[in-house]
Amino acid sequence: MQVEALKIFCDVARLRSFSRGAEENHVTQSTASQTVHHLEEHLGVTLIERSQRPLRLTTEGQTFYDGCREIIHRYFSLERTVRAIPTDANAVVRVAAIYSIGLGDMSQLTQKFAEQFAPARVQIEYQPPDRVYASVAAENVDLGIVSFPRSMRELTVIPWRKEPMVLVCHPKHRLARQSKVSVGALDGENFVAFDENLVIRRETDRFLKKHGISVNVALAFDNVEAIKRAVEVASGVAILPLPTLHREIKSRALVAIPFKDADFVRPLGLIHRRGKQLYTNAQHFIGLLQNGSNGNGSNGHH
Repeated sequence: MQVEALKIFCDVARLRSFSRGAEENHVTQSTASQTVHHLEEHLGVTLIERSQRPLRLTTEGQTFYDGCREIIHRYFSLERTVRAIPTDANAVVRVAAIYSIGLGDMSQLTQKFAEQFAPARVQIEYQPPDRVYASVAAENVDLGIVSFPRSMRELTVIPWRKEPMVLVCHPKHRLARQSKVSVGALDGENFVAFDENLVIRRETDRFLKKHGISVNVALAFDNVEAIKRAVEVASGVAILPLPTLHREIKSRALVAIPFKDADFVRPLGLIHRRGKQLYTNAQHFIGLLQNGSNGNGSNGHH
């Protein structure tokens, strides 16, 4: 007899409704009804009087309900205790992240995690987006970090943050002295883009098309660092997430300019295998990511 079945019965009994008990356990009403019926067959008694609304427990049902509540309470209390015990598997949080996550950002967060939750640590592998999804689906890593996260049957998506996308140019570019720029100013510009097979490229193309802008794609790369280096040698302008530009803005190697007439953001999300038990330290790392960075980047644009 599974704990899940006992919990479904208790929720149906507590709420006096098969539909509400089913909803509480994320199952169909039919599944909840069959679960209670199987319990009744196993025990050889009727637990719930179905002829009345709201449902009413029989004498046997009340006795069984009182006992099951204690069993479930003790089980979930024990489960929380066991999950909190440090283990070798729990010591390392394995993460796959897309290349365009700010390396400085992640370095600070992983260091902060190591300080707060020693001896646990975070191990990050940087991969193309498709490989991040594949690594998470195959359970080779605990978590994935992706942009514009897509829903998949076998994966759960946890929204993380939204990063403003900004125009990036060389300090001597004609637009470099503007505090804000209109999207129209990009029309006809030489452009350093992401590779065509990346979601962020498709979203950027959609953004430009929406505003009737045509650019000349001079170069395309699969990662932010290569794009920044190309812009530094004046190969063209680019549109990049602001938090990835901390170092270049500080050293004045590049200029980042927000758009004044459009809102373009890159959503980042955390993904993990649906149904996979996340160890305590993985949950701690998720909490640190959600609370430890806001993705707003630098306040200045030069």
